[in-house]
Amino acid sequence: MARMSRRFSQVREKVDREKRYSLEESCQLVKELATAGFDETVEVAVCLNVNPKYADQMIRGSCILPNGTGKEVRVAVFATGDRAEQAREAGADVVGDEDLAGRIQEGWLEFDVVIASPDMMRIVGKLGRVLGPRGLMPNPKTGTVTDNVAEAVREAKSGKISFRVDKTGNLHVPVGKASFDQQALAENIISFYEKVLQLKPSSVKGQYLKNLSVSSTMGPGIKIDFNDLRARIR
Repeated sequence: MARMSRRFSQVREKVDREKRYSLEESCQLVKELATAGFDETVEVAVCLNVNPKYADQMIRGSCILPNGTGKEVRVAVFATGDRAEQAREAGADVVGDEDLAGRIQEGWLEFDVVIASPDMMRIVGKLGRVLGPRGLMPNPKTGTVTDNVAEAVREAKSGKISFRVDKTGNLHVPVGKASFDQQALAENIISFYEKVLQLKPSSVKGQYLKNLSVSSTMGPGIKIDFNDLRARIR
């Protein structure tokens, strides 16, 4: 069993593991506990009452964080002609078709998001074994297969995140950096929370969200009060 570091043990003692903190309290605390020697990523983990084995309970979606993620996003686009030029003008890091697919098959993976126009899926489909396990396969449900590749590029660059429930019914997403101010973190968390609520399957009975917590890369989880979050939805 791995031993906790002294630093982690000290910051963990500052969190009441039985308490559900208000949004302000949790954002303040996650910043205070991010004591590693780098700008830690702040992540939200959500435990859902869903069974991903059923297609209608496979929670998958995307949302735009109003304050971004704090990370520079590298975008690869599969497009040709005018769409390719529009993608470049929108800020895509690399644009191509067969040539780009060849580079990826050879092991080049210097990107964080893949966007494709619908006509390019015949090419991208061959990359499923490479992109799929990494969560990079373009999908219409997340807006990464689209005719408007330029808009998709701008959204990805501005802080759009995509998520998919894992086998145990959990979601994990980045919502900013420890260097963000409390208000920016809170706004990002609310935007993600609202999106998750919108995706509730009609087949789910009882409590949909079982637990929601926020943590920094090297910090402990801090549970957030659902009632406090619900009160903030417009």
